[in-house]
Amino acid sequence: MSESISRAFSKDALEAYAASQRQRFEEALGEFVEIPTISSGGAHRADCARGAAWAADMIRWMGGEARIVETPGNPIVHGMLQADPSWPTVTVYNHLDVQPAERADGWHTEPFTFVRSGDRYFARGTTDDKGPALTALWGAKYAAENGARINIQFLWEMEEEIGSPHFDGAIRAERERLRTDSVVVSDTIWISRTRPAVPAGLRGLQGFRFTLETGLTDQHSGVTGGAARNPVAEMCALVADCLDARTGRVKIPGFYEDVEPPSKQELEGLRKSGFSVPAFKKDHMFRSLRTNDPLEVMKKIWLQPTFELHGIAGGYQGAGIKTIVPPRATAIISCRLVPKMKEQKIARLVREFVRRKNPDVKVELEHGLPAYRGPITGRHADAIKAAMKFAFGREPVFVREGGSIGAVLSMERVLRAPIQFLGLSLPDHGYHAPNENYDWGQARGGMAAFAEYFRRLGAEA
Repeated sequence: MSESISRAFSKDALEAYAASQRQRFEEALGEFVEIPTISSGGAHRADCARGAAWAADMIRWMGGEARIVETPGNPIVHGMLQADPSWPTVTVYNHLDVQPAERADGWHTEPFTFVRSGDRYFARGTTDDKGPALTALWGAKYAAENGARINIQFLWEMEEEIGSPHFDGAIRAERERLRTDSVVVSDTIWISRTRPAVPAGLRGLQGFRFTLETGLTDQHSGVTGGAARNPVAEMCALVADCLDARTGRVKIPGFYEDVEPPSKQELEGLRKSGFSVPAFKKDHMFRSLRTNDPLEVMKKIWLQPTFELHGIAGGYQGAGIKTIVPPRATAIISCRLVPKMKEQKIARLVREFVRRKNPDVKVELEHGLPAYRGPITGRHADAIKAAMKFAFGREPVFVREGGSIGAVLSMERVLRAPIQFLGLSLPDHGYHAPNENYDWGQARGGMAAFAEYFRRLGAEA
């Protein structure tokens, strides 16, 4: 590494860069999160288009080129900083759509109004995933302007929160223009503020909707109760047949058939991760958990499949008592899947089990995707580890991520490039929760981590 590159990519130089950019970064984040790019439901398609246009303009303002890729749903932003055919290309993936949010959900402030409180930034999308996206862009700008010999491509989508239904088709159609040597994703969460974490895998997903209809209208329980079937009660019984609610153990035969036990290396990574049960409970505002054993909690949220009931609808929900027998009930359920589990097989097992237990229940499939297992060795993984240690002072641990990112599987299939993760969000940032936030410490460190990662990829090519 030349002396000038060495000086430019020193920790002091990157700290000074971040400090000089802080005001503009905060202004940009504030503008961006106040665009309600909600992908679910379709009511905010115009806002998603406006958000994509804003993002493309930001890439251009940073000195890059950007275009909007239209899809049957929401658009995708494709940007590029530098374009030297003799250099390798790295693609940075983020999503710019967000979860719905309302003040009544428990927010202390309006969810689509940017609020700065000290070093924290509150609003929907600050940490999931607009803050990390802008952090990566700021890191890329520094790398490009200070001699990193790499082309940096951006792929920002607007439908991740609804399962990326049009992403695969869009990148297949654009495959030639999206050629890349590697991909880095910044949409994951550390275990704690004190220890960076890099996912070595993502859980898959299969969603279900159970519906039971036993009548046409509410009926008086004094007239029909006892003889009438109660679909809400039957739905509760069915869910209890599927799941031991106390332990979280799924009771459907064959459900765990393809689950691999964690390796010694994975368990050692968990033990070294810095995970704390009290901190986990505080960050997620839990009063109690199924277990207080740290290793068991980590295995449950990252290494084991789940069967989660998200809601049961049916019957009277108002004040007092309305003594009716309801005519129908619905349950919304999802299963998180670990590597080697197939969503088609889980769908078949669940359907067969429900048919045996209550053949009148209709089972509809919601979106599904397989699990992903990523590499933890090789030059890209080594570059991620070195970049995060450079920026945050500690080498990251490789863990699994409990959530699912459908776009990762699409990029693996279509772009055929190695995928790494450089996430910046923290447990207390409130992914999908009220009072979602991001903070300057993670933004500042993230700019340095991304810049160093890009420099290393260019230098090692």
